[in-house]
Amino acid sequence: MSFVVTNKKKCCVVGATGMVGQRFLTLLADHPYFEVTCLAASARSAGKTYAEAVGSRWKLTEPMPAKFADMTVLDSAEVDTIASLCDFVFCAVDMPKAEVREMEENFARHELPVVSNNSACRGVEDVPMLMPEINSDHLAVIETQKKRLGTKRGFIAVKPNCSIQSYVPMLTPLLKFGLNKVVATTYQAISGAGKTFNEWPEMIDNVIPFIGGEEQKSEQEPLKIWGKVENGVVVNADAPLITTQCIRVPVTNGHTAAIFMSFENKPSKEEILKAWAEYKGLPQELGLPNAPEQFITYFEEDNRPQCAIDREIYGGMGITAGRLREDTMFDYKFVGLSHNTLRGAAGGSVLNAELLYRLGYLD
Repeated sequence: MSFVVTNKKKCCVVGATGMVGQRFLTLLADHPYFEVTCLAASARSAGKTYAEAVGSRWKLTEPMPAKFADMTVLDSAEVDTIASLCDFVFCAVDMPKAEVREMEENFARHELPVVSNNSACRGVEDVPMLMPEINSDHLAVIETQKKRLGTKRGFIAVKPNCSIQSYVPMLTPLLKFGLNKVVATTYQAISGAGKTFNEWPEMIDNVIPFIGGEEQKSEQEPLKIWGKVENGVVVNADAPLITTQCIRVPVTNGHTAAIFMSFENKPSKEEILKAWAEYKGLPQELGLPNAPEQFITYFEEDNRPQCAIDREIYGGMGITAGRLREDTMFDYKFVGLSHNTLRGAAGGSVLNAELLYRLGYLD
């Protein structure tokens, strides 16, 4: 589907010096819809050039985009200044949740749409938590949110937790079969903690069987994604029952999930594979720049998907699955994989912004 952009939307990356902020900049350096016109971070980075503020803490294998190196970093508290320089903001800050929510609502009240990577507003019933192939209809609650905030165009839209992207896409097209029980164990890369091996040598040759807050998010957030819009807010689904364990593993990028599932009306393996192959959403229909051509890719090989060779599929925005087979206690089990800093973090937020742009929410 062809689409011609006449005027790019100006954006600010708030939290630009962190790992997710860095990933935002690599994705936005030559974006067809958006132009980064300002960068913001904490007060300790304000007034420095971006290269000075980041210093030796550039964490990606890709080089820092040259166009941002000499851009002066603003204090994220300078909301009036930021609002004068851009049309909307991406937000990826490392702050306590209460402070993040206050900041994001402040940006929104300054009539800046906020496309957030943070978790602070995910549980708010009038804030859409988007996995855009799945629940783009949740954008309808933005009007309710605007009334609450007293805004004309300012609002907050968030993306879900990075780890659930490795299994929720596969479960979604199977809901029609009465999916009722899910056991999910996620094996999560160290970049999910904003770390590299140089910064976290304790992770080398190690597994840590706890990630603070992650299991609660992994069990609750899918139910909001699968919820329905009623009376202007999202009402969470009450099924399936989900239990999870979240484990940190010595991998740079890529969250892997081992999933067990049961149904009221057990489908055949062929029906499941057909549902995965055919599943797509509005990003694919609109041909959004960061939308994977194939949302879910299934591998027949017994040793796939693998982080090292499969996480970059469709620029890291595709979801992969493998090892679908019947189980002795549940109906089926399978393995899923998603790239946590691309699909699961900055890339997912950029895709959300692309959808918001195409549907007129950034006008």
